[in-house]
Amino acid sequence: MTTQRSAETDKTRKRLVAALEDARERELRAVALYRLLGDRESDERRKGLFYRLADEEAKHARQFGERIEANGGIIPEKAMTLSPADRLLAKTLGTEAMLRRMEAEEERNIAVFEAAADAIDSDPESRSLFEQIEKEEEHHSSLLRSMAGPNATQIRLDHLLQGERWHVNTGTWIGDAIYGMNDGLTAVFGIVSGMAGLTRSHPDRVGLVVGAGMMAMLASALSMGASAYLASKAEREVYEAEIGRERQEIEESPEHEVEELSLIYQLKGFGEEEAKRMANTIAAQPETFLKTMAHEELGLSERNFGNPWSAAVTGTVATALGGIVPVLPFFFTFGTTALLVSAVVSILAHFAVGAAKTLVTARSWFMSGLEMTVVGVGVGLVTYALGEVFKVG
Repeated sequence: MTTQRSAETDKTRKRLVAALEDARERELRAVALYRLLGDRESDERRKGLFYRLADEEAKHARQFGERIEANGGIIPEKAMTLSPADRLLAKTLGTEAMLRRMEAEEERNIAVFEAAADAIDSDPESRSLFEQIEKEEEHHSSLLRSMAGPNATQIRLDHLLQGERWHVNTGTWIGDAIYGMNDGLTAVFGIVSGMAGLTRSHPDRVGLVVGAGMMAMLASALSMGASAYLASKAEREVYEAEIGRERQEIEESPEHEVEELSLIYQLKGFGEEEAKRMANTIAAQPETFLKTMAHEELGLSERNFGNPWSAAVTGTVATALGGIVPVLPFFFTFGTTALLVSAVVSILAHFAVGAAKTLVTARSWFMSGLEMTVVGVGVGLVTYALGEVFKVG
């Protein structure tokens, strides 16, 4: 029994040492990357921040090394060096892209440290170290987001919603309706043109064109409505999650957040003392502090989000209205005549929708309408030609 217990203890110790060695290697790699970025940075403030982050990661590596030795492990003498691939990436991607990569790496490290902290119960000191460094890595991740610019969160939000066709952030239901109509009009016009080319030699098959157009209109409208609902709901949830995370960071590590705000102001060009004074003044008002950090660090500002159900209804109705336009002439005539009428009506509608887009974009109404017309004509010609190629015999 004693031998079995000893074997289990030795196995647990080896797992602990392996986790500590992995953590130490991660920290040393971060040291090398931060120093490389610091060496390549021309702005003295940013250079100083990179070197400071490198020093903090070096301290973490030393702490992990101490726990390795305390548990009977041996620290390799060979120093950590960056691979040629890492150096090439840093040179070709540029600082901003590397910052985003470093942020992602810091977040991966947080997940690894969190898992290690949960798994290590045999050594309370090592567990405490993992938990402490996990919090400091979260601070590093936040600082990297600040250095990468306030658009980092919006980029992540756009990436999350990239599958939602509705996600255009127009800010008004009028703008959303215009974009929905635009989508339905172009998509259904393309399908109707293709079906007209496909059945041109069979006027009696006009029902196929109408049926395909109506199904395309309904499918587009329902799809757009669902996308509008999901995008609006997801945008609100992401915003609230980011704000909630920032609030938690302020509650758990207020001194880190004050320091971070000070560093952000220093990056904007304020002197160190002035930046610290401004950060401390803002931090004295909790709600103002939260809103300021959300804006400066995450690029988020307080605004009203649309109702997901209203967005769904707007998306569905607007897309259906745009999609029905190319189909209507086929209810009253058929063949080439119906196609020509549909083309004329659809092209005029494309110009009108394009011109209406200027209510949102503030561009020239004529150029916007002309651009939309060219797109519509192009879609119609391509799909009609394809229909001719694969037309019914």
